[in-house]
Amino acid sequence: MRKSVLLIASFSTMAMLLGGCTNSLTGDSYSRDEARRVQTIRMGTIESLRPVKIEGTKSPIGAGAGAIIGGVGGSAIGGGRGSIVTAVIGAVAGGVVGNMAQEGLTSAQGVEITVREDDGGMRAYVQEVQPNEIFRVGERVRISTVGGTSRVSH
Repeated sequence: MRKSVLLIASFSTMAMLLGGCTNSLTGDSYSRDEARRVQTIRMGTIESLRPVKIEGTKSPIGAGAGAIIGGVGGSAIGGGRGSIVTAVIGAVAGGVVGNMAQEGLTSAQGVEITVREDDGGMRAYVQEVQPNEIFRVGERVRISTVGGTSRVSH
């Protein structure tokens, strides 16, 4: 009974850790560091659009949480030396699964927006797709840049 409660608590902890690692990559999201900083604004016209996949976060948090959960779950199986072996196997498997889960949960659908800017230059910007925002080829857009991060908006 005690081990099953510990296992459930471990899975809940992993879910909270992985959920807390997501950052928004949409055009209307700003980090705390970017807020209240001067932005450079350029205007342009969309030349092309291409759907892209933005890969998920790769950090030791998912693997670490998975290893802990797998180790705890593995130690609940068997007794004595068998418990140690299953804990090690569970930790390794949990680490791999936790890493994959973190990357899968934090990946996003994005769009590559190629813009011919008014100065004649052509640049591509990648950002996460927002459900309520649709870009169209030929549309005039605004490109705002702050701290090396650029966003395309209507």
